[in-house]
Amino acid sequence: MTAIWVDASAGASGDMLLGALVGAGVPLPVLQDAIDAVTPEPVTLRVEEVRRGGLAATRVHVEGTDSAHHRAWRDIRPLLAGTALRVFERLADAEAAVHGTTPDEVHFHEVGALDAIADVVGVCAGFAHLGATTVTVSPVAVGSGTVQTAHGTLPVPPPAVAELLRGVPSYAGPAAMETCTPTGAALLTTLATAYGPQPAMAVASIGVGAGGRDPEGHANALRLFVGGETTSAGVPLLLECNVDDLDPRVWPAVIAALLDAGASDAWLTPILMKKGRPAHTLSALVDADRAPAVRAAIFRQTSTIGLREQPLTKHALDREMVEVQVDGRAVAVKLAHHDGVVVNAQPEYDDVARAAADLGRPVADVLAEATALARKFL
Repeated sequence: MTAIWVDASAGASGDMLLGALVGAGVPLPVLQDAIDAVTPEPVTLRVEEVRRGGLAATRVHVEGTDSAHHRAWRDIRPLLAGTALRVFERLADAEAAVHGTTPDEVHFHEVGALDAIADVVGVCAGFAHLGATTVTVSPVAVGSGTVQTAHGTLPVPPPAVAELLRGVPSYAGPAAMETCTPTGAALLTTLATAYGPQPAMAVASIGVGAGGRDPEGHANALRLFVGGETTSAGVPLLLECNVDDLDPRVWPAVIAALLDAGASDAWLTPILMKKGRPAHTLSALVDADRAPAVRAAIFRQTSTIGLREQPLTKHALDREMVEVQVDGRAVAVKLAHHDGVVVNAQPEYDDVARAAADLGRPVADVLAEATALARKFL
Protein backbone atom coordinates (compact mmCIF):
# COMPACT_ATOMS: atom_id res chain seq x y z
CA MET A 1 0.00 0.00 0.00
CA THR A 2 1.55 3.28 -1.15
CA ALA A 3 0.97 6.50 0.74
CA ILE A 4 1.72 9.94 -0.69
CA TRP A 5 1.92 13.21 1.20
CA VAL A 6 1.88 16.45 -0.79
CA ASP A 7 3.48 19.39 0.99
CA ALA A 8 1.82 22.39 -0.65
CA SER A 9 2.98 24.88 1.97
CA ALA A 10 4.60 26.97 -0.78
CA GLY A 11 1.75 26.50 -3.24
CA ALA A 12 0.98 24.14 -6.10
CA SER A 13 0.94 24.14 -9.88
CA GLY A 14 0.96 21.54 -12.61
CA ASP A 15 4.66 21.93 -13.37
CA MET A 16 5.58 21.81 -9.67
CA LEU A 17 3.73 18.51 -9.36
CA LEU A 18 5.43 17.16 -12.50
CA GLY A 19 8.82 18.11 -11.10
CA ALA A 20 8.06 16.51 -7.75
CA LEU A 21 6.98 13.28 -9.44
CA VAL A 22 10.18 13.09 -11.48
CA GLY A 23 12.21 13.93 -8.39
CA ALA A 24 10.45 11.14 -6.49
CA GLY A 25 11.51 8.61 -9.10
CA VAL A 26 8.76 8.50 -11.73
CA PRO A 27 10.50 7.92 -15.10
CA LEU A 28 10.05 10.82 -17.49
CA PRO A 29 8.85 8.52 -20.33
CA VAL A 30 5.87 7.52 -18.17
CA LEU A 31 4.73 11.13 -18.18
CA GLN A 32 5.72 11.85 -21.78
CA ASP A 33 3.98 8.76 -23.19
CA ALA A 34 0.72 9.67 -21.42
CA ILE A 35 0.88 13.21 -22.79
CA ASP A 36 1.72 12.05 -26.32
CA ALA A 37 -1.37 9.85 -26.30
CA VAL A 38 -3.77 12.77 -25.86
CA THR A 39 -2.29 16.12 -26.93
CA PRO A 40 -3.52 17.25 -30.35
CA GLU A 41 -0.19 19.02 -31.02
CA PRO A 42 3.38 17.98 -30.09
CA VAL A 43 4.32 18.71 -26.47
CA THR A 44 7.70 17.86 -24.95
CA LEU A 45 8.78 17.63 -21.31
CA ARG A 46 12.28 18.84 -20.44
CA VAL A 47 13.82 18.27 -17.01
CA GLU A 48 16.13 20.77 -15.34
CA GLU A 49 17.80 20.55 -11.93
CA VAL A 50 17.50 23.94 -10.20
CA ARG A 51 17.60 25.54 -6.77
CA ARG A 52 14.70 27.20 -5.04
CA GLY A 53 15.41 29.08 -1.83
CA GLY A 54 18.67 27.16 -1.50
CA LEU A 55 16.99 23.77 -1.97
CA ALA A 56 17.82 21.40 -4.82
CA ALA A 57 14.66 20.91 -6.88
CA THR A 58 13.47 19.45 -10.16
CA ARG A 59 11.81 21.66 -12.71
CA VAL A 60 9.86 20.20 -15.62
CA HIS A 61 9.41 22.51 -18.59
CA VAL A 62 6.39 21.87 -20.80
CA GLU A 63 7.55 22.93 -24.27
CA GLY A 64 5.75 23.31 -27.59
CA THR A 65 2.62 24.87 -26.07
CA ASP A 66 2.61 28.16 -27.95
CA SER A 67 -0.50 27.28 -29.91
CA ALA A 68 -2.80 30.25 -30.47
CA HIS A 69 -5.82 27.94 -30.36
CA HIS A 70 -7.59 28.18 -26.99
CA ARG A 71 -9.76 25.12 -26.66
CA ALA A 72 -13.09 24.99 -24.93
CA TRP A 73 -14.03 22.23 -22.52
CA ARG A 74 -16.19 20.59 -25.19
CA ASP A 75 -13.02 20.32 -27.37
CA ILE A 76 -10.85 18.89 -24.57
CA ARG A 77 -13.31 16.38 -23.12
CA PRO A 78 -12.98 13.77 -25.93
CA LEU A 79 -9.20 13.67 -25.41
CA LEU A 80 -9.32 12.60 -21.78
CA ALA A 81 -10.36 9.69 -19.58
CA GLY A 82 -10.21 8.55 -15.97
CA THR A 83 -8.65 10.83 -13.35
CA ALA A 84 -7.49 13.38 -15.92
CA LEU A 85 -11.07 13.76 -17.12
CA ARG A 86 -12.27 14.35 -13.55
CA VAL A 87 -9.58 17.00 -13.01
CA PHE A 88 -10.65 18.94 -16.10
CA GLU A 89 -14.32 18.56 -15.21
CA ARG A 90 -13.56 20.13 -11.84
CA LEU A 91 -11.57 22.89 -13.52
CA ALA A 92 -14.30 23.56 -16.09
CA ASP A 93 -17.01 23.67 -13.40
CA ALA A 94 -14.99 26.15 -11.32
CA GLU A 95 -14.22 28.44 -14.28
CA ALA A 96 -17.88 28.34 -15.35
CA ALA A 97 -19.06 29.20 -11.84
CA VAL A 98 -16.85 32.27 -11.48
CA HIS A 99 -17.47 33.54 -15.03
CA GLY A 100 -21.21 32.95 -14.98
CA THR A 101 -21.31 30.58 -17.94
CA THR A 102 -21.62 26.86 -18.63
CA PRO A 103 -18.72 24.39 -18.52
CA ASP A 104 -19.05 23.68 -22.26
CA GLU A 105 -18.42 27.33 -23.05
CA VAL A 106 -15.34 27.69 -20.82
CA HIS A 107 -12.14 28.53 -22.72
CA PHE A 108 -8.94 27.57 -20.93
CA HIS A 109 -6.89 30.64 -21.86
CA GLU A 110 -6.08 31.21 -18.18
CA VAL A 111 -4.39 27.84 -17.82
CA GLY A 112 -2.82 27.72 -21.25
CA ALA A 113 -4.74 24.99 -23.11
CA LEU A 114 -1.90 22.63 -24.10
CA ASP A 115 0.01 23.39 -20.88
CA ALA A 116 -3.02 22.39 -18.86
CA ILE A 117 -3.59 19.19 -20.82
CA ALA A 118 0.05 18.19 -20.45
CA ASP A 119 0.16 19.07 -16.74
CA VAL A 120 -3.04 17.26 -15.89
CA VAL A 121 -2.41 14.13 -17.95
CA GLY A 122 1.24 13.90 -16.89
CA VAL A 123 0.52 14.33 -13.19
CA CYS A 124 -2.33 11.81 -13.23
CA ALA A 125 -0.08 9.31 -15.04
CA GLY A 126 2.65 9.86 -12.44
CA PHE A 127 0.35 9.24 -9.49
CA ALA A 128 -1.01 6.14 -11.21
CA HIS A 129 2.56 4.90 -11.77
CA LEU A 130 3.28 5.28 -8.06
CA GLY A 131 0.18 3.22 -7.25
CA ALA A 132 -0.98 5.61 -4.55
CA THR A 133 -3.64 4.19 -2.24
CA THR A 134 -3.81 7.33 -0.09
CA VAL A 135 -2.94 10.91 -1.03
CA THR A 136 -2.84 13.37 1.85
CA VAL A 137 -2.49 17.05 0.99
CA SER A 138 -1.24 19.68 3.42
CA PRO A 139 -3.06 23.00 3.80
CA VAL A 140 -2.52 24.76 0.47
CA ALA A 141 -0.69 28.09 0.30
CA VAL A 142 -2.55 30.28 -2.19
CA GLY A 143 -0.55 33.52 -1.90
CA SER A 144 -1.80 37.08 -1.60
CA GLY A 145 -1.84 40.36 -3.48
CA THR A 146 -3.02 40.58 -7.09
CA VAL A 147 -2.34 38.81 -10.38
CA GLN A 148 -2.65 39.90 -14.02
CA THR A 149 -5.02 37.72 -16.08
CA ALA A 150 -6.84 37.80 -19.40
CA HIS A 151 -9.69 39.42 -17.42
CA GLY A 152 -7.46 42.13 -15.97
CA THR A 153 -6.11 42.46 -12.45
CA LEU A 154 -7.63 39.94 -10.03
CA PRO A 155 -7.11 39.37 -6.31
CA VAL A 156 -5.12 36.38 -5.08
CA PRO A 157 -6.29 33.69 -4.75
CA PRO A 158 -7.90 34.11 -8.19
CA PRO A 159 -11.63 33.35 -8.26
CA ALA A 160 -11.19 29.92 -9.91
CA VAL A 161 -8.66 28.83 -7.27
CA ALA A 162 -10.90 30.06 -4.47
CA GLU A 163 -13.80 28.12 -5.99
CA LEU A 164 -11.74 24.93 -6.40
CA LEU A 165 -10.52 25.09 -2.80
CA ARG A 166 -13.96 25.43 -1.21
CA GLY A 167 -13.97 23.18 1.87
CA VAL A 168 -10.21 22.51 1.56
CA PRO A 169 -7.67 23.77 4.15
CA SER A 170 -5.81 26.73 2.64
CA TYR A 171 -4.05 29.92 3.75
CA ALA A 172 -2.13 32.86 2.29
CA GLY A 173 1.28 31.31 2.77
CA PRO A 174 4.75 32.83 2.70
CA ALA A 175 4.62 35.14 -0.34
CA ALA A 176 2.66 38.11 -1.68
CA MET A 177 2.14 36.51 -5.09
CA GLU A 178 -0.01 33.84 -6.71
CA THR A 179 1.31 30.53 -5.39
CA CYS A 180 -1.49 28.13 -6.34
CA THR A 181 -2.74 27.96 -9.91
CA PRO A 182 -6.16 26.70 -11.01
CA THR A 183 -4.52 23.61 -12.53
CA GLY A 184 -2.65 22.90 -9.30
CA ALA A 185 -5.80 23.35 -7.23
CA ALA A 186 -7.84 21.09 -9.54
CA LEU A 187 -5.20 18.36 -9.43
CA LEU A 188 -4.82 18.43 -5.65
CA THR A 189 -8.53 18.42 -4.92
CA THR A 190 -9.16 15.57 -7.35
CA LEU A 191 -6.27 13.38 -6.22
CA ALA A 192 -6.54 13.99 -2.46
CA THR A 193 -8.05 11.32 -0.24
CA ALA A 194 -7.38 13.38 2.91
CA TYR A 195 -6.00 16.75 4.03
CA GLY A 196 -3.59 17.47 6.85
CA PRO A 197 -0.02 17.01 8.09
CA GLN A 198 2.16 14.10 7.05
CA PRO A 199 0.42 10.85 8.00
CA ALA A 200 2.13 7.84 9.55
CA MET A 201 4.24 6.44 6.72
CA ALA A 202 7.67 4.98 6.04
CA VAL A 203 9.05 7.47 3.52
CA ALA A 204 10.95 5.83 0.65
CA SER A 205 11.44 8.75 -1.74
CA ILE A 206 11.02 12.52 -1.74
CA GLY A 207 10.51 14.69 -4.79
CA VAL A 208 10.92 18.47 -4.77
CA GLY A 209 9.18 20.16 -7.69
CA ALA A 210 10.26 23.71 -8.57
CA GLY A 211 7.99 26.58 -9.50
CA GLY A 212 9.04 28.94 -12.27
CA ARG A 213 10.10 31.76 -9.95
CA ASP A 214 12.78 31.86 -7.24
CA PRO A 215 11.62 34.60 -4.84
CA GLU A 216 13.56 35.66 -1.79
CA GLY A 217 12.39 34.48 1.59
CA HIS A 218 11.02 31.03 0.79
CA ALA A 219 11.60 28.01 -1.40
CA ASN A 220 9.08 28.10 -4.26
CA ALA A 221 8.77 24.34 -4.40
CA LEU A 222 6.28 21.56 -3.75
CA ARG A 223 7.41 18.41 -1.95
CA LEU A 224 6.11 14.90 -2.56
CA PHE A 225 6.72 12.19 0.05
CA VAL A 226 6.18 8.63 -1.17
CA GLY A 227 6.30 5.56 1.05
CA GLY A 228 4.50 2.68 2.66
CA GLU A 229 1.53 3.12 4.94
CA THR A 230 2.25 2.30 8.57
CA THR A 231 -0.38 1.25 11.03
CA SER A 232 -0.99 3.04 14.29
CA ALA A 233 -2.78 0.03 15.75
CA GLY A 234 -2.17 -0.25 19.46
CA VAL A 235 -1.44 3.46 19.91
CA PRO A 236 -3.82 4.76 22.60
CA LEU A 237 -5.98 7.75 21.71
CA LEU A 238 -8.05 10.00 23.93
CA LEU A 239 -11.38 11.01 22.36
CA GLU A 240 -13.29 13.81 24.07
CA CYS A 241 -16.31 16.03 23.54
CA ASN A 242 -18.30 18.51 25.60
CA VAL A 243 -22.05 17.93 25.80
CA ASP A 244 -24.58 20.26 27.43
CA ASP A 245 -27.87 19.15 25.87
CA LEU A 246 -28.21 15.43 26.60
CA ASP A 247 -30.64 13.95 29.12
CA PRO A 248 -28.32 12.79 31.95
CA ARG A 249 -30.29 9.55 32.34
CA VAL A 250 -28.79 8.45 29.00
CA TRP A 251 -25.13 8.62 30.10
CA PRO A 252 -24.84 5.07 31.53
CA ALA A 253 -26.04 3.65 28.21
CA VAL A 254 -23.63 5.91 26.31
CA ILE A 255 -20.63 4.72 28.30
CA ALA A 256 -21.71 1.09 27.91
CA ALA A 257 -22.00 1.60 24.14
CA LEU A 258 -18.47 3.03 23.94
CA LEU A 259 -17.06 0.09 25.87
CA ASP A 260 -18.94 -2.31 23.60
CA ALA A 261 -17.50 -0.48 20.56
CA GLY A 262 -13.95 -1.13 21.75
CA ALA A 263 -13.02 1.65 24.18
CA SER A 264 -10.75 0.42 26.94
CA ASP A 265 -12.27 3.00 29.28
CA ALA A 266 -14.87 5.77 29.18
CA TRP A 267 -15.88 8.37 31.75
CA LEU A 268 -17.69 11.66 32.39
CA THR A 269 -16.38 14.86 33.98
CA PRO A 270 -18.81 17.61 35.10
CA ILE A 271 -17.84 21.02 33.66
CA LEU A 272 -19.24 24.54 33.39
CA MET A 273 -19.38 25.86 29.83
CA LYS A 274 -19.84 29.35 28.39
CA LYS A 275 -22.82 31.35 29.61
CA GLY A 276 -22.73 29.31 32.82
CA ARG A 277 -24.26 26.20 31.27
CA PRO A 278 -23.63 22.96 33.19
CA ALA A 279 -22.30 20.19 30.98
CA HIS A 280 -20.16 17.06 30.87
CA THR A 281 -16.95 16.15 29.11
CA LEU A 282 -17.22 12.64 27.71
CA SER A 283 -13.82 10.93 27.49
CA ALA A 284 -12.92 7.60 25.92
CA LEU A 285 -9.58 5.82 25.86
CA VAL A 286 -9.17 3.59 22.82
CA ASP A 287 -6.49 1.94 20.69
CA ALA A 288 -6.16 3.63 17.30
CA ASP A 289 -7.34 0.59 15.35
CA ARG A 290 -10.63 0.62 17.27
CA ALA A 291 -11.08 4.39 17.20
CA PRO A 292 -13.37 4.52 14.12
CA ALA A 293 -15.99 2.34 15.83
CA VAL A 294 -15.80 4.39 19.03
CA ARG A 295 -16.07 7.67 17.12
CA ALA A 296 -19.15 6.34 15.37
CA ALA A 297 -20.65 5.28 18.70
CA ILE A 298 -20.08 8.75 20.17
CA PHE A 299 -21.86 10.41 17.26
CA ARG A 300 -24.71 7.88 17.31
CA GLN A 301 -25.26 7.86 21.06
CA THR A 302 -24.80 11.55 21.96
CA SER A 303 -25.83 14.96 20.65
CA THR A 304 -22.28 16.16 19.96
CA ILE A 305 -21.36 17.32 16.46
CA GLY A 306 -17.60 17.20 16.96
CA LEU A 307 -14.89 15.64 19.09
CA ARG A 308 -11.26 16.16 19.99
CA GLU A 309 -8.62 13.49 19.59
CA GLN A 310 -5.04 13.21 20.81
CA PRO A 311 -2.49 10.39 21.02
CA LEU A 312 -1.30 9.35 24.45
CA THR A 313 1.60 7.51 25.97
CA LYS A 314 0.23 4.83 28.27
CA HIS A 315 2.10 2.82 30.90
CA ALA A 316 0.17 -0.24 32.08
CA LEU A 317 1.16 -2.81 34.67
CA ASP A 318 1.05 -6.51 33.87
CA ARG A 319 -2.20 -8.07 35.10
CA GLU A 320 -3.21 -11.48 36.35
CA MET A 321 -6.59 -12.83 37.48
CA VAL A 322 -6.94 -15.10 40.53
CA GLU A 323 -9.89 -15.78 42.80
CA VAL A 324 -10.83 -16.01 46.45
CA GLN A 325 -13.79 -17.72 48.13
CA VAL A 326 -16.28 -15.75 50.25
CA ASP A 327 -18.69 -18.15 51.97
CA GLY A 328 -18.26 -20.57 49.06
CA ARG A 329 -18.79 -17.92 46.40
CA ALA A 330 -15.94 -17.26 43.92
CA VAL A 331 -14.77 -13.65 43.65
CA ALA A 332 -12.19 -12.77 40.99
CA VAL A 333 -9.21 -10.70 42.08
CA LYS A 334 -7.10 -8.66 39.67
CA LEU A 335 -3.39 -8.62 40.51
CA ALA A 336 -1.09 -5.93 39.11
CA HIS A 337 2.64 -6.65 38.76
CA HIS A 338 5.50 -4.17 38.67
CA ASP A 339 8.93 -5.59 37.91
CA GLY A 340 7.59 -9.03 38.79
CA VAL A 341 6.22 -7.96 42.18
CA VAL A 342 2.48 -7.84 42.99
CA VAL A 343 1.75 -4.25 43.98
CA ASN A 344 -2.06 -4.24 43.84
CA ALA A 345 -4.80 -6.79 44.47
CA GLN A 346 -8.40 -5.70 43.91
CA PRO A 347 -11.58 -7.83 43.97
CA GLU A 348 -13.83 -7.46 40.91
CA TYR A 349 -16.87 -5.48 42.00
CA ASP A 350 -19.37 -7.36 39.80
CA ASP A 351 -18.36 -10.64 41.46
CA VAL A 352 -18.63 -9.03 44.91
CA ALA A 353 -22.13 -7.72 44.16
CA ARG A 354 -23.22 -11.10 42.78
CA ALA A 355 -21.89 -12.94 45.84
CA ALA A 356 -23.57 -10.46 48.20
CA ALA A 357 -26.92 -11.00 46.47
CA ASP A 358 -26.54 -14.79 46.62
CA LEU A 359 -25.57 -14.70 50.28
CA GLY A 360 -28.07 -12.06 51.36
CA ARG A 361 -25.27 -9.97 52.84
CA PRO A 362 -24.46 -6.27 52.42
CA VAL A 363 -22.15 -5.55 49.53
CA ALA A 364 -19.82 -3.58 51.81
CA ASP A 365 -19.34 -6.63 54.06
CA VAL A 366 -18.53 -8.98 51.17
CA LEU A 367 -16.19 -6.38 49.62
CA ALA A 368 -14.31 -5.95 52.91
CA GLU A 369 -13.91 -9.73 53.32
CA ALA A 370 -12.82 -10.25 49.72
CA THR A 371 -10.30 -7.38 50.04
CA ALA A 372 -8.85 -8.92 53.20
CA LEU A 373 -8.52 -12.32 51.48
CA ALA A 374 -6.87 -10.69 48.45
CA ARG A 375 -4.11 -9.21 50.60
CA LYS A 376 -2.46 -12.63 50.83
CA PHE A 377 -1.26 -12.12 47.24
CA LEU A 378 0.62 -8.92 48.09
